[in-house]
Amino acid sequence: MSETQSHLRSLERSRDSTRAENRPGVFSLRGRERDLLDSVFAPLHAGTTEIVLDLMERAQLPWRGAFLEIGCGTGVVAVTAALGCCAPVVASDSNAEAVENAALNARRHGVADGVRAVHSDLFAQLPPGQRFDTVVWSSPYVRAPEDFRFGAPLERAYVDPGYRAHRRYVAEAPDWLTADGRALLHFSRRGDLDGLHRIAAETGRHLRPLAKFDVLDGGDVVQHQLVEIRADGTP
Repeated sequence: MSETQSHLRSLERSRDSTRAENRPGVFSLRGRERDLLDSVFAPLHAGTTEIVLDLMERAQLPWRGAFLEIGCGTGVVAVTAALGCCAPVVASDSNAEAVENAALNARRHGVADGVRAVHSDLFAQLPPGQRFDTVVWSSPYVRAPEDFRFGAPLERAYVDPGYRAHRRYVAEAPDWLTADGRALLHFSRRGDLDGLHRIAAETGRHLRPLAKFDVLDGGDVVQHQLVEIRADGTP
């Protein structure tokens, strides 16, 4: 495993993000101010929130219809979707404080009526009959060992032990789509891309690249990409 793929490096980043200088109560991203609560992923510290927005723009994906953001954190993507005329919008996170944070930012930007923040482990607590035109997850793409146990809620935003959450997302996301909906995953070369493709094959899915670009990350050039998860046989 390369140093860029080290889960220990990612855990150190999660600890560094908790330092007071990295956690302003309010931060600015894309010309809008956003609230940031104490145990929620800090978009300016890691940069991946803006990267997934850039990837969606490069893929020229329409902001329309029902929209679900998994792992919403501060709710930047969900609020952007609501401001871009998606409706309804659901912002989901397994961190209860992130759910509160997403709701705060929906209110701050006047879209509280259009964004529903939900405490859910991936899709587990969502209404089973609900379907979306877009489902997107900016995943914790660094693989941690299978037996790793989280020590703090924020670590879940940085690593995924044994890719258990990735396996669930790849298997389940297409089942939550409308007939012409898209299930999207933001991934990085800091993750195990070969392992992700194996998961797709084992769960009867395949991955279609939509957009990619390189980012300078701590002295390393790292490729980020947006992939669409499709059921086998889907054109």
